[in-house]
Amino acid sequence: MDLLHVVGARPNFMKAAPVHRALSTHKGVRQTLLHTGQHYDVNMSDIFFQELRMPAPDINLGVGSGSQTQQTAAIMLGFEGALATAKPDVVVVYGDVNSTVASAMVCAKSGVSVAHVEAGLRSFDRTMPEETNRLLTDQLSEYLFTPSPDGNRNLEREGIAKNKVHLVGNVMIDTLVHMLPNVPKREAMKLPENYVLVTLHRPANVDDMDWLPKMLKMLSDFSHKMPVIFPVHPRTRKKIAELSGLKLPETVKLLDPAPYMEFLALQKNATVVVTDSGGVQEETTYLGVPCLTVRDNTERPITIEEGTNILVGRDISRVESEMNKVVAGGKKTHKVPHLWDGHAAERIAAILTA
Repeated sequence: MDLLHVVGARPNFMKAAPVHRALSTHKGVRQTLLHTGQHYDVNMSDIFFQELRMPAPDINLGVGSGSQTQQTAAIMLGFEGALATAKPDVVVVYGDVNSTVASAMVCAKSGVSVAHVEAGLRSFDRTMPEETNRLLTDQLSEYLFTPSPDGNRNLEREGIAKNKVHLVGNVMIDTLVHMLPNVPKREAMKLPENYVLVTLHRPANVDDMDWLPKMLKMLSDFSHKMPVIFPVHPRTRKKIAELSGLKLPETVKLLDPAPYMEFLALQKNATVVVTDSGGVQEETTYLGVPCLTVRDNTERPITIEEGTNILVGRDISRVESEMNKVVAGGKKTHKVPHLWDGHAAERIAAILTA
């Protein structure tokens, strides 16, 4: 059996790594790893792949950046040739980036089966490009591997045949569990006993030049109670630089984007996390760290229903209020969702090779 894994950005590698490892234990499986080059990430060093126990990509299309349409079209053109050469039995795609849907569309037109890892997630917000990518990919896939029961319900409502859908758990948690024993200690990273961890990168937040300075002002004021650690996405740093007259106190520490192991340590030791990231909602739920999601919706409702996540929207006063509650000891009750046990990839491998 020949399998082709398609990844386009660092989060895809985090999801593909455990699946690749699990499939490598099955005889007669040949795997090829294709990176579309949708995002270039300098943190993808040799150490990164060694820690993930994952080989470097066999193929890199080097697509690079561009508009949503330009990037999707470029990936489709590049992937078509790679698919014709590799001739896989199944193409495995991950998450909801442009590489995911572009590859799925080429496969559909070429008669090649698609397996979608992290299927069924929905924000119900069609203004998000990721939502379009999720909807189309799921319609084109033969194997739909969901991380939580809400994914199964969404797919059933959309008319996807039940025999295609498999509840397997969360592969991002597989990677977290695999990496956790090697996460740097608090002392090694010189982290304070208590701190707020902030990550903001979504255009709806950081491109809003009325909202962004107000959010930074609130974080600056709050940092006098508890220090704020803020690994800054390149997009966010560019927008912050455009704010004239902005001066942040020393208690707000702006960092470059952290490598995965260091970022895990930052999450694990945080008092509370403020974020607009999808993956962070999941990781904090597993780690038991309070998470405040600065978005009006989430495609990961289980992190709210069962986990540590609270959807606070873009209401800055609400963000501050919930931060104060956590600092005062007001944590919500939570549990780790079903099948978020570090073995989702093994279940995927068993299904694909059955």
